[in-house]
Amino acid sequence: ILYNMLNIISLILVSYLIGSFPTALIVGKLFKKIDIRKFGSGNLGSTNAFRTLGVPLGILVQLVDIAKGLIVVLIVSKFFYTQLPFENWTPFEDFTVLKIIAGISAVLGHTFSVFVKFKGGKGINTALGMLISLAPVDVSISVGFFILILLSSGYVSLGSVIASFVLPTSMFIRHNIFDVNIYGYKTLIFFCIANSVLLIYNHRENIKRLLYGNENRFDKLWLIRIFKIKAPLGNN
Repeated sequence: ILYNMLNIISLILVSYLIGSFPTALIVGKLFKKIDIRKFGSGNLGSTNAFRTLGVPLGILVQLVDIAKGLIVVLIVSKFFYTQLPFENWTPFEDFTVLKIIAGISAVLGHTFSVFVKFKGGKGINTALGMLISLAPVDVSISVGFFILILLSSGYVSLGSVIASFVLPTSMFIRHNIFDVNIYGYKTLIFFCIANSVLLIYNHRENIKRLLYGNENRFDKLWLIRIFKIKAPLGNN
């Protein structure tokens, strides 16, 4: 039991450290010789990277952040695979539970990176990488909503918030209304809800700016101009 517990602690620590890798900061210093924290929103996520570093480097940051979630779920969890040192009450196999633990640790690492005084990005891309292997259909639906909202509003933050909400909602509707048999649904739904709450909480400042109409917009991505958030009177 002690050996298994040490393995899980190691899995959490390694996954957290991988998630903590400050991609945007490293890319900014390597390619632009700047500290991205001093530009734009100061956030270490891909949105600020796109705005500050440009599209090619923004894509690079996004891909690496997604890869962090994939790496801990598909590789790190397998390296530390062991039997759980506690009774598994979920319908998942022990290995799948380890994947979830690794994924959560990476998202927390990305959001509260030990390398940058426990600050970081919003966690959307790392969470995406983690969830692709756990709930691919619902992730696809969520990404579809993100793209639709982004193209019809120009707001990455709004698309991210709605996509976070759509993920557990999609899972709930498919399982309970369309009778789709989702493996481990009764455990996965609660995990997805908790993950979505964290991601939406991380966007709390963006939500405030959206409500007051002063959130940064990507005009070049605002291709379907049928939706626009207006600032309340007196806040323009």
